[in-house]
Amino acid sequence: MLPSHLPDPELYLPGTGEPSLRWGIVGPGWIAGEFAKALRAHTAQRVVAVSSRSADRAAAFAAEHGIEVALGSTEQLVTHPEVDVVYIATPQSEHLSIGLAAIAAGKHVLIEKPITVSAAEARTLADAARAAGVLVMEAMWSRYLPQTSVIRKLLTDGVLGELRVVLADHGQAITADPQHRLYRPELGGGALLDLGIYPVQLSSMVLGTPTRVVAVGGMTKTGVDAYSTLVLTHEGDAQSTLYSSILAKTPMTAVIAGSEATISIDGSFYTPTSFTLAESNPFGSALTWSDPTDLKLFAGLSWEATALARFVGEGRTESPVHTLDETVSILHTIDQARAQLAAS
Repeated sequence: MLPSHLPDPELYLPGTGEPSLRWGIVGPGWIAGEFAKALRAHTAQRVVAVSSRSADRAAAFAAEHGIEVALGSTEQLVTHPEVDVVYIATPQSEHLSIGLAAIAAGKHVLIEKPITVSAAEARTLADAARAAGVLVMEAMWSRYLPQTSVIRKLLTDGVLGELRVVLADHGQAITADPQHRLYRPELGGGALLDLGIYPVQLSSMVLGTPTRVVAVGGMTKTGVDAYSTLVLTHEGDAQSTLYSSILAKTPMTAVIAGSEATISIDGSFYTPTSFTLAESNPFGSALTWSDPTDLKLFAGLSWEATALARFVGEGRTESPVHTLDETVSILHTIDQARAQLAAS
């Protein structure tokens, strides 16, 4: 039997005691622009500096987003005395080196997903962060969205019964340009690292680290994974089936199924969205949850920024809802899948 009502979300609301940190952005691309807009409109955080290898590009970004300081090098930004947190939005091939530089400078760090291109690199980053006593967090914004906190509560309360299945897909039709970053192996391209990480992290959140990984798919001519289906085996007779692609747009929905009930998350499941909780009985009752905050699309990036500030204010050195160990584990799963695809 379903509960009489769905739980309220735990929100990372601005102005609830978290410090107003000063942020510096490395890599003034599209996602950095969305992030800067979300911070300015929906948080108590402040973007005070931006850097790019192109000083002109940094200056243009700063002018567009009302940022006071534009810098022509990463070193200048990570060592800038007015920066508390470094947000890294460069190609993932650069995440490790920039993250280590920021950690060495004593800064807290938020790094766009994937945090690095491999589990080994992520472990190096995690070890450095722990040694330095700074907070390092992957910008897995899905973990901080309102719907995720409601889903986690339902899982914790055992509403779904014995957890059995996770199904999720993330496919985008990316132009087949060999110069596009997702087609370039030296930049950490491919569907799994950039898109497939969302289904994999959902599976990890629900069912934990898999005991077996099987990947079937295909590669591009440039040598990155173009599409794949991952079948993950978990303890307790549970299984995940996860699809990702850079060749075609898919529904981008997700299902979490248990012995007693099923959660169906509407597309795009990794963004602010709605979901339905339904009894396993096909004629049973159902409850639908919709986001009450009205923060849509990339405005939802604000939740992870406020969460990071809250964690810093609490003296934490990692996210309690997306730990560094789990971040490494997710990349280990992707490492195994990528190796199988490359060898097939």
